[in-house]
Amino acid sequence: QVQLVESGGGVVQAGGSLRLSCAASGRTLGSYTVGWFRQAPGKDRAFVALISPVGTNTDYEDSVKGRFTISRENAKNMVRLQMNSLEPEDTAIYYCAVGKIFGPVLSRRQADFTSWGQGTQVTVSS
Repeated sequence: QVQLVESGGGVVQAGGSLRLSCAASGRTLGSYTVGWFRQAPGKDRAFVALISPVGTNTDYEDSVKGRFTISRENAKNMVRLQMNSLEPEDTAIYYCAVGKIFGPVLSRRQADFTSWGQGTQVTVSS
């Protein structure tokens, strides 16, 4: 069973940047899709981005396209989310999770992910 720990959250002004990290232990991430999701205050958790096992394929929720970049370093068992041009609407708890199925499963559905981390808070002030 893999354990995931998110870090890198914080408070930033609108227009600023943050880089989130998702560190894995217990199992290598290199054969699994990894996703980032977020839960804003009063809202359900929602998809943000995902990356295939070797990084060939990525997918982004429309509101973050062009601002966020997901990447991975399989040698370090790490996935990152670079967030630029942050907006107050990006305020949320950000979670990473690993795909349930081996291989490049490009699904945005939360039910297709497992081993959720505890989350890291991102707050963007206007």
